[in-house]
Amino acid sequence: MNYLIPFIILITVVVFIHEYGHYYFAKKYNVGVTDFSIGFGKEIFGWNDKSGTRWKICWIPLGGYVKFFGDRNVFSQSEQNEILKEYNTADQKKLFILKPLYQRSLIVAAGPIANFILALLIFIFIYMFVGKDMTPAIVNEVQKDSPAYISGIKKNDRIISIDNNKVNSILEVSTFISTSTSEIIEFFILRNDQELIFNIKPDLVESEDQLGNKIKKRMIGIKLGPFNNEFNNVKLGPTKAIFYSVKEVWFVSITSLKYIGSMITGSGDSSQLGGPIRIAKITGQVAEYGIIPFLSVMAYISISLGLINLFPIPMLDGGHLMFYLFEKLLGRPLQQKTQEGFFRIGLFLLFSLMFFATFNDLKYLGLF
Repeated sequence: MNYLIPFIILITVVVFIHEYGHYYFAKKYNVGVTDFSIGFGKEIFGWNDKSGTRWKICWIPLGGYVKFFGDRNVFSQSEQNEILKEYNTADQKKLFILKPLYQRSLIVAAGPIANFILALLIFIFIYMFVGKDMTPAIVNEVQKDSPAYISGIKKNDRIISIDNNKVNSILEVSTFISTSTSEIIEFFILRNDQELIFNIKPDLVESEDQLGNKIKKRMIGIKLGPFNNEFNNVKLGPTKAIFYSVKEVWFVSITSLKYIGSMITGSGDSSQLGGPIRIAKITGQVAEYGIIPFLSVMAYISISLGLINLFPIPMLDGGHLMFYLFEKLLGRPLQQKTQEGFFRIGLFLLFSLMFFATFNDLKYLGLF
């Protein structure tokens, strides 16, 4: 229960924000909304608002949906004419399928965009009111015969950038190393006012993260420490907070895409891909450290949800946007058989991903 409750809170907030993005733009363009659901399956409780939308909480808290009035696919002009016969003039104005292409696209894209905005707001809040670590990354120790030692890294070297990512904090060094998908990592070092470049191949080591979970970690064999043992935590102004927040969201998004690309090509470590079980455990562990770490995890999960939903896979928001792109290029929607074929492929991909992530989760918990 210590893990389940924080997980449900996190998922509920992230999913609500995602679905509210769809809902907001649907209402903006006068699209009727019949259901706003957090979770799937049987309804636990709910209520109807003045416009007739059913707001509800369901038993399976692993997603949600917004259902539009007269929600159905239309593949031809004749089918559209048949649907029009079923509704009076007032109801026709509320049909999603009759809205201009740009409005349908915005309604669909608004969910993922809302997730990115949530992450931005969380980071801005943290950087302005809690602060951001800006401690320079100084090498305190280089382990003998380690990749860093062999490459020539020395004590008191200052790490300026890793793979062209500027290092603003001592905490970012481990992040940039572990999220790099390159076999050789480029380090930009400042030594006695001299700028040096080192290309280092990290070792893949069985280790533990800060929460005690077993992970495979890329390590180069250095220990870092603050200059003069002084950590520099800075509360940022609005402009800098926005800048670093945008930078963080962009970094997480690009890093995630690179990681997925490396798994597809077979060069990435697919064992690190987790599903709801692993997310629930990590969320519960982080929640024990306080509200700020919990909010940080919420921001990262929100980015992941927004990013995944933009993948051009039918059944996801990105799949709908892909169909709208074809509609724009062809001047008409794709044929029904073509869309159904895409949906079968998308369903197969999603179930395969869910199965693989669940298998990794169970293996992660030592059940395999």
